[in-house]
Amino acid sequence: MFLKCVECTECGWSADAKQLRTICESCGANVQARYELRAAREAVSRDQIVGRPFDMWRYREVLPVAADVEPVTLGEGGTPLLPANRLGSELGLTKLYVKDEGQNPTGSFKARGMSAAVSMAKTFGVEALAVPSAGNAASAAAAYGARAGLPVHVAMPRNTPAAIQVECEVLGAHVTLIDGNISACGAWVREHAAPNGWFDLSTLKEPYRVEGKKTMGFEVCEQLGWTLPDVILYPTGGGTGLVGMWKAFHEMRELGWLDPEAPLPRMYAVQADGCAPVVEAFHGGLERITPPANPQTIAAGLRVPAPFADRWILRVLHESNGGAVAISDNALIAGCRQLATADGVFAAPEAGTLVAALAELVDGGSVTRDETVILFNTGSGLKYLECFQ
Repeated sequence: MFLKCVECTECGWSADAKQLRTICESCGANVQARYELRAAREAVSRDQIVGRPFDMWRYREVLPVAADVEPVTLGEGGTPLLPANRLGSELGLTKLYVKDEGQNPTGSFKARGMSAAVSMAKTFGVEALAVPSAGNAASAAAAYGARAGLPVHVAMPRNTPAAIQVECEVLGAHVTLIDGNISACGAWVREHAAPNGWFDLSTLKEPYRVEGKKTMGFEVCEQLGWTLPDVILYPTGGGTGLVGMWKAFHEMRELGWLDPEAPLPRMYAVQADGCAPVVEAFHGGLERITPPANPQTIAAGLRVPAPFADRWILRVLHESNGGAVAISDNALIAGCRQLATADGVFAAPEAGTLVAALAELVDGGSVTRDETVILFNTGSGLKYLECFQ
């Protein structure tokens, strides 16, 4: 609709959006979609947005699919922002919320990104899709590929939760189990995708998954009455949602949907201490991460030793005056249980890190009692039952 071009997040290279793009052709970094935001501002107002169905595609003017093209959708987005009053009381906070992305199709936030990415791939005539995944991205790709009528090839670690393996197979994906982590799966996809004509949907190696994920930021602001929270805690593997929301906040400013003088949220990346490359790089004052030699965590979505957008992630943390926290596996499972018993949200292990991290931030004075804080539950705990036994 108002999609203008794609632009490198590092060197500034740009290209038109009339063909399917992957990474920067100049420096090899990730690229992002850019829009004619002035024209979009004249075309749609906040009041018009509010009158539309509450799903991801209500923000159509700042999503990449053309107005005359039907997106590949399963009803993603429109997830609740739940007051976590009891958990907040336990932690000493008065305005704590959980954005429950586990209520998306396929049970996770990955539905948003795959809806946008598969829609664009289909628009450009892609005939088959491939994705490396440690979990929910695989099942979302399988579902949206099935919805689009496109075959999907998934490479996932052999220790991926059983529910996700079954989900992918039932949805018709071609599943290859890999003896190794997500990096080994990515290598398998790179080896097999091009020779077989599969389009690679790897995290941030195409520009449109992040566009779907950024709608979490649009929704949060709308659900708070078009205001911004003070603090966002986000479980960070590949980091697409974190950078996507930061992109969304800037776009909303240009659209006139936010007070331009209001401070943007402080963004906190939270990882498991057995695989915490972003945390280590942030506290080390580095611009790039160093992958851990032996990444280990029960939270499959956080077992990402080398996030492709590391520079972008770290930049967002610094620009927002946020930070990064690493949490043990024992603490993250305890966090899941605490959230569940306090406020009835059965969160994925990845989100359990946020409860423990928030407790640390409150104790250390980085988050104060009356601030508005949002925790992102990125998936349903029902897909990780073995973690709780």
